[in-house]
Amino acid sequence: MKQIDLSSIALGIELGSTRIKAVLIDRHHKTLASGSHNWENRYINGLYTYSLEDIRTGLQTAYADLKADFALKFGQKLSVIGSIGISGMMHGYVVLDKTDNLLVPSRTWRCANAQSAAKDLTGLFDYPIPARWSIAHLYQAILDGEKHVKDIAYQTTLAGLVHYWLTGERVLGIGDVSGMFPIDLASKRYHPRMLAQFDAILAAQKLPYALKDIFPRIAVAGENAGHLTKEGALLLDPTGDLVAGIAFCPPEGDAGTGMAATNSIRRETANISAGTSVFAMLVLEKELSKVYPEIDLVTTPKGDLVAMVHCNNCTSDIDAWAMLFSELGALYGIKNNDKQLFEKLFMLSLQADPDCGDVLSYNYVSGEHITHVDEGRPMVVRIPESKFTLANFVRSLLYSSVATVKIGMDILTVQERVTVRAINAHGGIFKTRGVMQKYLAAALNAPVTVRENAGEGGAWGMAMLAMYALTGKNKPLEAYLDEDVFADEKTLTVQPEPQVVAGFAAYMQRYIKGLEAVQAAVTALKE
Repeated sequence: MKQIDLSSIALGIELGSTRIKAVLIDRHHKTLASGSHNWENRYINGLYTYSLEDIRTGLQTAYADLKADFALKFGQKLSVIGSIGISGMMHGYVVLDKTDNLLVPSRTWRCANAQSAAKDLTGLFDYPIPARWSIAHLYQAILDGEKHVKDIAYQTTLAGLVHYWLTGERVLGIGDVSGMFPIDLASKRYHPRMLAQFDAILAAQKLPYALKDIFPRIAVAGENAGHLTKEGALLLDPTGDLVAGIAFCPPEGDAGTGMAATNSIRRETANISAGTSVFAMLVLEKELSKVYPEIDLVTTPKGDLVAMVHCNNCTSDIDAWAMLFSELGALYGIKNNDKQLFEKLFMLSLQADPDCGDVLSYNYVSGEHITHVDEGRPMVVRIPESKFTLANFVRSLLYSSVATVKIGMDILTVQERVTVRAINAHGGIFKTRGVMQKYLAAALNAPVTVRENAGEGGAWGMAMLAMYALTGKNKPLEAYLDEDVFADEKTLTVQPEPQVVAGFAAYMQRYIKGLEAVQAAVTALKE
C-alpha cells in the first residue's frame, strides 16, 4: 500500500446548509479521502440558527469520517496535514463577547428579519446591501434595541468562527468578508467611506467600538492565516492524533469555493450553479454604474469584484412534473427510474420548437425577488393557438428554470454592457449531456462549459485553496487553476446556436409580459 507524504496534502472543510463535508487532496488535487456529516438548521423564535454544539459535533464527525476513510485506503494515521482551509455559508450574524462567548444564537443567511436595515444601509451607502449580509444583521439588532449589541467584541461568519476556534486568529478570506461589508477593490480592505458612515451610527448609539475593532482582518487567497493550536487540534480530532502547528489558508465563503471549484476566477468569467435554486456569478472588470437591487456584489478569493444573480426557483417545478409523469406511467405498468425519466424528457425537448410553440411555464414554487413575485404560484400558460405538444411543454419547463436568472444577467450584459467570455455550469440539471447547456448558452448567448469531473464541490474547492497557499503562491490564482488544477480535465463546451438564441428570446418576450398573470394569481389565490 502506497504511503502518502502527509506534509504535502491539503484538507478542505465546508459547512453547508445541510451537510458538513471534509475533503483531503494530494499535490495533484486528486481526492484522497472524504468525510461528511448531515445536519439541519434550527428554527427558533423566527430565526434560523445552528447551535455551537451542532457545529462542534458536526465538525468532529466529518473529520472522523474522513480520517477513517484515509486509514482504510492507505493504512496510515492522519497526524500531519500540509495545509487546512475552512469554508462555510456566507453572511449571517455571529457575535462574541470579550470572553469569546456567543452573545446570541447564530443567525444564518436565511433569516429574513433585517429587511429594514438592508433598505436603510443601501440608501446610506448607495451600494446594494442585502438583508442576509452581516452588516445588515448588526444594524437591525441596533434598530431593534437588542441589549447584547453593546457587548460585542468580535463579529464574524460561520467559517470565521470555526477558523478562530482552530487557530485563535480573527481573520477571514476576502470573498467571505465581502458578504459582511462592502470592500474597497483597490486596497482589498473594508470600504473606508462606508466604514466611516457606519461608525457614525455606532457613535450616535454610544456603542464602545468602531467596526474595525470587531471585524476580522482581511486576507486574500494564498496568504497564511494562522496555525492550528493545541486546543484547535483537540477540537478537530479529540483522539489526539492530529498535531498542532499546521498552517491554515484564509477561511472562505461557499461562493468563493464554488468559483474556485469551477475555475471561474478570471474576469469576464461566470459560473452558474443550478439546483433547487439557481445563482450566477460573474467576475467583473469594473464597478457597476449604479445600484441594482437584483444584483449582489461580492468578490473572488483574490479580491476581484463579482456580480451575483440569485434566484429562488430552478428545478423544483421540473421535479414535480416528472413525478406526475411517473404516476401516469405507473397506471400503464411502466416503471421508470428517475434518471431514465429525466433523460427521456430532456432528450425529447430537443424535438420542440425553438420558442416552445407559444407554451409558457413559470416555475415559482416560492416567491422570486427579481421579478417581484412575493409568493409561489407555479403556472403553465398557453393560448388556444399554442402548439401544445409534450416536447414543447418540457422545453418550456427547462427554459423557465433559467428564465429569471437571464433577467438578472441581462442587467449586466445589456444595461451595463458587461462581456461574458465563458460560463462554467454545474448542477444536476446538466447531467443529460448537452441538453440544458444548449438552452443556457442560448439564454445568455455565450458558450457554456460543464466539467465531467465535478470533484467534491465546495469542500474540494476549499482544499484546493489550501493547496494553493501551500504550493502555488508563486503565480496568480487564476493561472494556478488553469495550469495546475484544471489543465487536463475533460470538459464539454456548447456554443450558442442562432436559431435557439432567437427562440429563447421570443420565449422571454412572452414570459415577461405574462408575469402579470402570475402576479394576479398571487393576489387572487392567497396562501
